[in-house]
Amino acid sequence: MKFDLHTHHERCGHATGTIRDYVEAAIAGGLQVVGISDHSPYFGEEVDHAHPKITMAKSMFAAYIEEVLRLKEEYKGRIEVLLGVESDFFPEHAAVYKGVLDKYPFDYIIGSVHFSNGISIFKKGRFAGKSEREIIAEKDVYYDLIEQSARSGMFQILGHIDAMRGFFPEFGQYETSSVDRTLKTIAECGVAIEINTSGKMKFCGGWYPTDDILERACHAGVSVTFGSDAHVPTRVGDDWELVRKRLKEIGFKEWVFFRNKERQVVAL
Repeated sequence: MKFDLHTHHERCGHATGTIRDYVEAAIAGGLQVVGISDHSPYFGEEVDHAHPKITMAKSMFAAYIEEVLRLKEEYKGRIEVLLGVESDFFPEHAAVYKGVLDKYPFDYIIGSVHFSNGISIFKKGRFAGKSEREIIAEKDVYYDLIEQSARSGMFQILGHIDAMRGFFPEFGQYETSSVDRTLKTIAECGVAIEINTSGKMKFCGGWYPTDDILERACHAGVSVTFGSDAHVPTRVGDDWELVRKRLKEIGFKEWVFFRNKERQVVAL
């Protein structure tokens, strides 16, 4: 079974194409399951549309849910369309996010840390001039947030868990025990991590996370899933077969997707 759980569309302001475009691309690519998981609004902000180029407005959210559910019914028998969302994780706003997200019939929620120490993880040059000690301290903060997101109970999947290396490829070279501690917590909490193939679009190249982290995740008993993180329809399912092959080489026997927040196991 071929699936992709991480796709976006035009509402977030930095992707192109309609939801239908992504569903049609999934069918053309031979997928049996496609998850729609656009960026959630900033529910912790007072204004309706705090960051138009990053997420959809709060006032758009109900229409997003309705459209995905409508297409789920329309495409039944051709492809399974899953209702997802990629939610930011801000500890100080977690209760607010949970209160909103619990109102809707999501098949899964991807929890992603996009800000660490109040700065976007994708900010170019954020580590310029920093010492090894300072970089490791930043890395510990980042993985502490990911660990908190796993413990929150809000998410079935954690998104791109080493995406801090997107514009800082050396990020993975700085050793800290926080990575293994976080993977242990993820396994204990029964949350899956995604192999996200959008890393190839950044300076780091390749996928999130690195093979090193995937090997550690396999040893820790962490479940994995697949997400292209497509922001254009042509990337739906991107590198799926290559990821499947690499996971088998690492030692994984299965991967998962979620329906009604229930884990569905697929042999590799």
